[in-house]
Amino acid sequence: MPTSLFSNNQPFMLAGAQQLDVKDRPYRLFIYQPDGPIPSEGFPVIYALDGNAIFATMVEALRLQSSIPEKTGVTPAVIVGIGYKTEQSHHPQRHEDFTHQPPDQWIQRLKKGASTHSYGGAHTFFSFLEEQIKPMIEARYPINQDRQTLFGHSLGGLFTLSTLFEHPEAFQTYIAGSPSIHWYPSFLLQQEQAFQECLTQQTHQKRLLIGVGELEQDHICQMNHNAQAMKERLSAYAPDRLYVQYIECPREGHSSVLPVLINEAFRFALYPAESKR
Repeated sequence: MPTSLFSNNQPFMLAGAQQLDVKDRPYRLFIYQPDGPIPSEGFPVIYALDGNAIFATMVEALRLQSSIPEKTGVTPAVIVGIGYKTEQSHHPQRHEDFTHQPPDQWIQRLKKGASTHSYGGAHTFFSFLEEQIKPMIEARYPINQDRQTLFGHSLGGLFTLSTLFEHPEAFQTYIAGSPSIHWYPSFLLQQEQAFQECLTQQTHQKRLLIGVGELEQDHICQMNHNAQAMKERLSAYAPDRLYVQYIECPREGHSSVLPVLINEAFRFALYPAESKR
């Protein structure tokens, strides 16, 4: 095609979005604020793990749907993608950030499987998220602190569940996509059991959406079975303090489930203030 047809050559930019690199840390934030009037109570916010992989998809889907909330049931929101200083969709650091320290025999088994990743940094990563990222976002953007969502997929879904169990007050809504419940399951179960005891002290209902792809049911890790079993257990604890929904997306696998799950997450977390879906 003749080059004379083009007037310039510039990088494509997402409207309303910017990225910030964290000094002396491997993290990069991707941030989107909707155009238009700011609600008096501020915007709902979604903190999305693995921001490199899903931020752009999330922003464009939200821009389209939230432009007609009366038809979609999805309101505008701020999106904060928490990613890494890389052009790749994922970074090895996520393995450390999203997991708790497993026992030595578990590490030896991982090494036998040729794993070269580090693990066990979930407490440190949560502190970074809670004590540095969230205060910075709340200082720069009009955030409704009563409508905050954490979104994670795979190991990020595991981190999302672990955060709900250990720090239920940190967010109001939790979205766990294809969560790696099989990763050190005994520790996650301990967290879940402790969470059950503290549910009676919660003054506001928490909301949890667990979503998997139909095609994940045949995987050796039993992704779908583990997720559905967790949903059944959690639903029986205290329905007035924890609302749990489980979805299985037809014909979707571990990666392809993400766009579908994002749409489900919007409807689950960004409903109009006067309704609760």
